[in-house]
Amino acid sequence: MTRPPTALRSRLPELAHTVHLAACSISPRSLDLDNALATMLDDLARPGFWTACEEKVLQARQRFAALIGADVDQIAVVPNVRSAAHQAISGRRWRWKRTLLSSTAEFPGVAHAWLAAQQRGARVHWCGTDTGEVTTADYLHGITSRTALVSVPAVTYRDGIRLDVARIAEAAHAAGANVFVDDYQAAGVLPVNVDAMGCDYLAGGTGKYLLGLPGMAFLYVRHPCRQPASTLTGWLGRVHPSTISPDFPPHASRLGTGTPAAAAAYAAVAGMSLIADLDLDAVRQQTQRLLTHATDRLEQMGETVRVPAEPDERGAHLALMEPHAENLGTWLGRRGITVAPRGNVVRIAVHAYSTVDDINALCEAIGTYRTRFTPRAHAGDCDDQS
Repeated sequence: MTRPPTALRSRLPELAHTVHLAACSISPRSLDLDNALATMLDDLARPGFWTACEEKVLQARQRFAALIGADVDQIAVVPNVRSAAHQAISGRRWRWKRTLLSSTAEFPGVAHAWLAAQQRGARVHWCGTDTGEVTTADYLHGITSRTALVSVPAVTYRDGIRLDVARIAEAAHAAGANVFVDDYQAAGVLPVNVDAMGCDYLAGGTGKYLLGLPGMAFLYVRHPCRQPASTLTGWLGRVHPSTISPDFPPHASRLGTGTPAAAAAYAAVAGMSLIADLDLDAVRQQTQRLLTHATDRLEQMGETVRVPAEPDERGAHLALMEPHAENLGTWLGRRGITVAPRGNVVRIAVHAYSTVDDINALCEAIGTYRTRFTPRAHAGDCDDQS
């Protein structure tokens, strides 16, 4: 049985005294997370800890598979999305079709995996503007007969732009290219289905909207039995993990490496269990109402907000333009409001637990900040605690 989005708030005690608008960077602490870590410590004190940990990893794979409409055998466990990107292409041979199409809006960790592929013969082509904006049309124009892989974020990490992955995937497949999707900024606040997207790979992690901890991520592989063996391998990527086996399993765990982070595994199951109780269509509607309210209020205050005009093109966060984003983020944090500064923007992220009161509190605090500091305030100005 699904619960209304606001029911999640009761599981997040820190929201009684803070406003958390930073899920695009880190999730808030939950009672379920605390209980999961307590269970891990109890298991650690008893014989059979590794058996218990392996069961949690399997449960995490099952939860993520269900979340994206996949089979558990299509899911590999990796430490982060950058590692997932590496595993997706590690065994690929770059021949005549050697172009890897990415964008200037790509998360840097993923982008660095693509840049490293150039050492093995790939040629990376970047679509989008020099300042990091990208559209679905940019991708469609960038796909050619030489394109081997298209890397597209479901939602861009900085500006919260939701791209039309299904349309991009259709064009990529028509050109004979595979599609890699970074789903980190979508999973947990958007309904996600890999068949509807049409992607060949999808990566996501637990430290943001999935209400877990950093340290665990997942890689979906549409056809794992066709996946070449990775150059980055380990004991958990083999048929018989406890032996020096040369054999790779036919499912996605062939892309696994070493021992996962135990705490992140326990936390992942707890966080995704909370998400599983939600109707993500209802969450989507709520986040869009809140983003519209935040955009209207901030623009009325004279702020510059970067957010797509069409709700269908929005993720679950917006970008407030601010040349001293870290200063503003620190100042808000001292007043119990957590946001996510990144470069020259302050990202404001909403989730099922977010409310209109949260947005109003943020806007009032920003208004106070503007009356006290000029837009070109020096870093030391934010040391004021009052």
